[in-house]
Amino acid sequence: MTDNKENWFTIERIDDNTSVISEYKHWEETHCYILNGTERCLLIDTGLGVKNIWEQVQKLTDKPVTVVTTHVHYDHFGGHKYFPDFYVHETETEWINGGFPLTIEQVRNFLIEEPCDFPKDFDVNNYYLFEGVPTQVLKDNDTIELGERTIRVLHTPGHSPGHMCFFEKDKEYLYTGDLIYIGELFAYYPSTDPIAYMNSVKKLLPLPVKKILPAHHNLNVPVSIIKDMDKAFTDLYKKGKLKHGSGTFSYSNFGIKL
Repeated sequence: MTDNKENWFTIERIDDNTSVISEYKHWEETHCYILNGTERCLLIDTGLGVKNIWEQVQKLTDKPVTVVTTHVHYDHFGGHKYFPDFYVHETETEWINGGFPLTIEQVRNFLIEEPCDFPKDFDVNNYYLFEGVPTQVLKDNDTIELGERTIRVLHTPGHSPGHMCFFEKDKEYLYTGDLIYIGELFAYYPSTDPIAYMNSVKKLLPLPVKKILPAHHNLNVPVSIIKDMDKAFTDLYKKGKLKHGSGTFSYSNFGIKL
């Protein structure tokens, strides 16, 4: 099922009550997840903000929608303007309320960094970053109740200071944001912390995960990637290379850019 308006969004079912809304036409290939509970719906991230994601969400739920932000980077909170009820980690509340550390010109350059098929009515010069005050501020081990679905908050800094993963114990789903996905992992920005990134990956090792649901690229992520990434980060740490400026290191289905 897709949006007829130039098919900017793609909707795929994960299970009867879980779907993913993707922006495959953009080089980031960002994924946002809809989790339907009996009382309300949780939307994990809102994508780039290039088109109206609320129109897609309405196809998937008739319940009140709460947005939770894996982290405050432009490709994950672009559609927050459509949702008055949104949550952010406590360390990134300033970022989402006008204190983001990049200029709008830098963000626009990221958005068009690689050629892609933008909608005809999209003008990058009119693109701006959402600013707002979250309705709830999250911290590690908080839970979000949806009605017969409970989502656990895991503070997993490294890619950004307030990055969060979300674990659904009953389904054994792990929503990993930008911490884990197939592709190049970014830990080279000034606001990233390679050591924290390593420790966040280690934090996921004990979880009984059946399915990884990433924020970018291929949705078929092997659960074994957590152990593979842990080994990669740990080896770099032991060699004294887990620091900014070390370069890019390639592995079987991911890379680490430092």
